[in-house]
Amino acid sequence: MKKIVVLFALTALTAGLTSCRETHKETVVKEVEVDSTDDSGIMERAGAEVDKQVNEEIDKIGDDN
Repeated sequence: MKKIVVLFALTALTAGLTSCRETHKETVVKEVEVDSTDDSGIMERAGAEVDKQVNEEIDKIGDDN
């Protein structure tokens, strides 16, 4: 009985240590240079891009009037 308890404890300890091990992952950072002639911020540029995409979709659907 003592051997079974010791074996179970070692197995649980081994499983606990191996399941919590972190793997090394390489982080990739990409720098992008923005060509902007105006002084607008990222939110204004993103909003303008979304407006352009929405207007294109509206043009595809057409006008119901």
